[in-house]
Amino acid sequence: MTKEQLLYTLALQHVPNIGGITAKKLINHCGDAETVWKERKHKLLKIDGIGTTVINTLKESQHLKAAEEELKFIENNHIVCHYFTDSDYPEKLKHCIDSPILLFQTGNINLKKQRIISIVGTRKITVHGSAFCEKLVEELAPFNPVIVSGFAYGTDITAQKAAVKHNLQNIGCLAHGLNQIYPKAHKRYMKDIEANGGFFTDFWSSDVFDRNNFLKRNRIIAGLSEATIVIESAEKGGSLVTADIANSYNRDVFAVPGRITDSMSIGCNNLIKFQKAHLLSTPMDIPFMLNWKLEEDQKPAVQKQLFVELDSEEKIVYNFLKDNGKEMLDVVALKCNMPTFKIAGILLNMELKGVIRPLPGKLFEVI
Repeated sequence: MTKEQLLYTLALQHVPNIGGITAKKLINHCGDAETVWKERKHKLLKIDGIGTTVINTLKESQHLKAAEEELKFIENNHIVCHYFTDSDYPEKLKHCIDSPILLFQTGNINLKKQRIISIVGTRKITVHGSAFCEKLVEELAPFNPVIVSGFAYGTDITAQKAAVKHNLQNIGCLAHGLNQIYPKAHKRYMKDIEANGGFFTDFWSSDVFDRNNFLKRNRIIAGLSEATIVIESAEKGGSLVTADIANSYNRDVFAVPGRITDSMSIGCNNLIKFQKAHLLSTPMDIPFMLNWKLEEDQKPAVQKQLFVELDSEEKIVYNFLKDNGKEMLDVVALKCNMPTFKIAGILLNMELKGVIRPLPGKLFEVI
């Protein structure tokens, strides 16, 4: 994208009555943002859904002036700009109808052919929630996923610190421009995150910091990822909004259940109860449900003394498959007298140990 093209695209993004959906409609009709600005009003009015209010606001000169100032900030601070039709624009976000026409980035982010998950939850994360979050990132580390979150207190920063610890690419989605950081206490984590990841936002340096920005930011968190995981949530909260957005994008959502008396489990329990999220009881549910596979050189070697590596439940499953040959997951669960969700985790653990292998049709067999 040339400097002039970026200028006109910024100006279009600055118009208050034009969001991502309308902006894309205008650009797709005219070819690019510059043509949108130079096109005559009567031609723009022929576009379905474009009215006089939008056109009149679009033609105000203040938007180009604002774009010139923001362009200076972008250039002076070496901000990376991703245009929604470019190859470097996040692929999964491209498929979201309300994704921004411009996404701003700092750091070293590479999303090409990557497994990407979002981890969100309450800012008032409990000890139990924090422990599960850290365990989740640790056990998913062999699959090398990109961890996305909102860089907020509680669940977000717990997930992102765990990602840094396990050397996973790590993205913070911000609810403000790249001229500031919120919360300020998290500034000390920025360097580590940008070394292997970075920050995304569609807000300008001139945007006023507002609580509603967090809700708008959540669509980026959900849109970047193939799945959103809610660790803990009260009955209402921003993470539930993110889960709803992910569902609207037809992405997988997972929620960690908790006791019905725990205030920070109500949101997750409701997501599961109303079938808005898969129940997440063990970290290995994620690769199983998302069909992630480890490369051969990533799989742990199987020791000659096989049962040294298997716990009592894994031995039951192993013996059943050894005696009966390949079987479906539901059959294994029934015959081994264990819940299906538990068998799913056990089978995946055994697959990672190189003891069994999956087959088409949700079948499994001993190696």
